[in-house]
Amino acid sequence: MNYSELVSIVQDYTENVFSTTDINTFIEQAEQRIYNSVQLPALRKNVTGNTTQDNKYLAAPSDWLSTFSMAVVKANGNYEYLLNKDVNFIRAAYPAPTDTGTPEYYALFDQNTFILGPTPNSNYTIELHYFYYPESIVTANTTWLGNNFDSALLYGTLLEAYTYMKGESDVVALYKQRYDEAMTLLKQLGEGKDRQDAYRSGQVRYKVQ
Repeated sequence: MNYSELVSIVQDYTENVFSTTDINTFIEQAEQRIYNSVQLPALRKNVTGNTTQDNKYLAAPSDWLSTFSMAVVKANGNYEYLLNKDVNFIRAAYPAPTDTGTPEYYALFDQNTFILGPTPNSNYTIELHYFYYPESIVTANTTWLGNNFDSALLYGTLLEAYTYMKGESDVVALYKQRYDEAMTLLKQLGEGKDRQDAYRSGQVRYKVQ
């Protein structure tokens, strides 16, 4: 399902012709709800960057949603994976500016920045695997979600649209039920069937029925 098909179906279901601004808002709100509810391996990225010596902070990618793994890539090519901790753990474990070395831990400091512990004592190469906000179908016209699991996108958009219309409660409930059913199947795919094993137990793992 591409953007034009989605808009046409939503307007047919609701028997309403929305403005472009309104329909785009419904779609983007539905996408945001979906991407924050399920971790899809198909929507995972890999990037490399570098730490700065004596700087404990590392910028997050602009489209970062959540972290899958972070590793220091050593000069010999070996990977040393960092453990995810809270900011207060890193502050308590490495309180002094002189607490430097090869990073072993990371935490999300704010929405744009990671904090590392200990503070890097060199310019290390960092490899980050992360879940990201893909480009919206509004601007991309076609997306993984629209091509592979359009039911979640459709009913999510219908739910936003019909709520905006202040539609009948029984219809809203029906769209909510269909959306929940689609999301259950999507979570089974993304966090169950597509993730048969995980190196660390902290990763989301949905039990396949």
